Amino acid sequence: MRFRLLILSILIVLLSACGAETPTAEPSPVPSATAAVPTLTPTPTIPLAILVLPADLEPETSNLYQKTVYDLTQASGMRFQVRNQLATADLEPGLKIVIVLFNDPGLAALASAAPEVQFLAIGIPGITAGGNVSVLGDTSQVDVVGFLAGYTAAMLTDDYRIGMLMPKDNNDAIRMFNSYANGMRYYCGLCRPYFFLPWSFPQYLEIPADEDPNNYDAYADVLILQRKAGTLLIHPAIQTQDLVDYIGTTGVYMIGTTTPQQRPAGWVMTIQPDTVKAIQNAWSQLLNGQGGVTVQAPLGLSDVDPSLLSPGKLRLVQQTLDDLQAGLIAP
Repeated sequence: MRFRLLILSILIVLLSACGAETPTAEPSPVPSATAAVPTLTPTPTIPLAILVLPADLEPETSNLYQKTVYDLTQASGMRFQVRNQLATADLEPGLKIVIVLFNDPGLAALASAAPEVQFLAIGIPGITAGGNVSVLGDTSQVDVVGFLAGYTAAMLTDDYRIGMLMPKDNNDAIRMFNSYANGMRYYCGLCRPYFFLPWSFPQYLEIPADEDPNNYDAYADVLILQRKAGTLLIHPAIQTQDLVDYIGTTGVYMIGTTTPQQRPAGWVMTIQPDTVKAIQNAWSQLLNGQGGVTVQAPLGLSDVDPSLLSPGKLRLVQQTLDDLQAGLIAP
């Protein structure tokens, strides 16, 4: 009996297994005939800075400006171009900074056409700061120039016999001369000479505006031969190459604010705005999109003759200039 029940149970199990459904296989995905298009990522444009220089600029000066801006662009990860002219067609999308020196390429129109570009104008008359245009400010600083020239001239000249050639009835020239006298006194105090002369120093001579430049030598002779001046400050309004060449033949020293085309004998140094330093100081503002700024250029020394102004004396002159610009000395 038990055997029959066992056989019956096995048959029931076998019959139930035969009735089970066969599982259906999942269909494999069919590849699409159209390939997926990759998403394009735009390549970012490398910002560009352009330096615009006159084609006839003296090569050494041109190279100095080019190197200055090139170094700034490299440190900022920018491209760099040098041009002699600039038109609105040259204002490409990646342009960020334009620095223009001396010649106006139509800056007002360029700035209006590219409001997102920062422009810096240097030595261009009639351009004022505003909007996206920054300018180099008044760089004359006649008080500081006069004081430093007087200090240096007194340092180099026997008995402090110094003088100045200047244009007549020129207020800036008068201010420069007064500071020239202050600079002399700052160096030598009472400035007591070893040999007495019946006039005091510094001496000056004014040249009328209508005077023929060919006659400037005669005015220099008055200071040199009659009044015994050993060093002259040459005001830029009356400086000519012929004049400084002539003075150089007399053995008299000269200090000026404009670099001569050819440096004559006796040219001690030039005191003039340091435009390179001004560009470097303004760069971060231009890079950050800050426009409409009047950039102040510090004064610097150039064309220094080391045979006249030794390294030790040059350090004293440079320190005095630094103190003047820091406001530690009133000119």
